[in-house]
Amino acid sequence: MSDFPFAAVGFDLDGTLLETHRDLGAAVNHALALGGFDPVPADHASDLIGGGAKIMLARAVDQQGGLPEDEFRRLYKEMLGYYSQNNAVHTRPYPHAMEALDALAERGVKMAVVTNKFESFARQILTTLDLADRFETIIGGDTMGKGRAKPEPDSVIEARARCGGGRLVFIGDSSYDVKAARAAKVPVVAAAYGYCDKPPHELGADAVIESLAGLISALEKL
Repeated sequence: MSDFPFAAVGFDLDGTLLETHRDLGAAVNHALALGGFDPVPADHASDLIGGGAKIMLARAVDQQGGLPEDEFRRLYKEMLGYYSQNNAVHTRPYPHAMEALDALAERGVKMAVVTNKFESFARQILTTLDLADRFETIIGGDTMGKGRAKPEPDSVIEARARCGGGRLVFIGDSSYDVKAARAAKVPVVAAAYGYCDKPPHELGADAVIESLAGLISALEKL
């Protein structure tokens, strides 16, 4: 297994490792209801994901006319409070996620999570799902400090360092992920099954996978 081309693999969380849109959508709808807005249909919640919780709520509010900053801030805090108590109700790993993590571990590959979700939320969810111990590090959108979340490269670079500094590849489902990986000068694989903010083959990744069942073979070809 020593000929595997990567020493480390970094994963985005929402839309890459975990299907999270139902719990995120419920949190958005909780805040929208408090603000007197119509709810987001459950099957449309995935269209809002990308860039973190604040951007997700802002998209939903803006679609219905927007809000003054102070009122939006209040709803955002309400959303975070609700999500902190209900972030792993329906959230679950994508099909083949566990097998992919097992296969990487068997090859001695170190793994990291790099998400724009708050680190505390990411750790809470992964712990609830009994996945946290599989990763060398969990880096959230607030871990590196203001302005340094994806699409900036800082969190990907930090993940590589925390995994020992070997060759790292990043897996994600959005332009934020691809831009961060490119800026960090690491290869990137697009997860076509996730919450892609543009057609997967237009994200500019080095490879595209239709499910995590194809991850290992895709990485072996990079």
